[in-house]
Amino acid sequence: MSTIEVFEPAMCCSTGVCGPEVPQELVSFSADLDWLRSQGAEVARHNLASEPAAFAGKPAVLEFLQVSGSEGLPLVLVNGAIAMAGRYPSRAELTRWAGTAQAEPTPSPLPMAAAGGCCGGGGSC
Repeated sequence: MSTIEVFEPAMCCSTGVCGPEVPQELVSFSADLDWLRSQGAEVARHNLASEPAAFAGKPAVLEFLQVSGSEGLPLVLVNGAIAMAGRYPSRAELTRWAGTAQAEPTPSPLPMAAAGGCCGGGGSC
């Protein structure tokens, strides 16, 4: 199985799924990563604000940032090679890269306000 690493722009918390207005793409992506991990895939997610050393420790990521800046993030590496940049991958793309079983459709998550958000509701991260 492959190793997938996602390098994300600076966000308020490790997933970006917090606060009063959460982008739906981050909610879906977080659900997709949880599903992929449940299938046994090795996935690492790095936030520029909280893990700058993870960015500095990867030559491919440093070179990408020198050319595109943080505006080009997210960046996805598969076994150390750049697989995608500028958008979050779909569950089908993640499944293909990981070499896991056929992807299930992404479930429609509850809006973060209904789910209480990552901060237990109401608070910001």
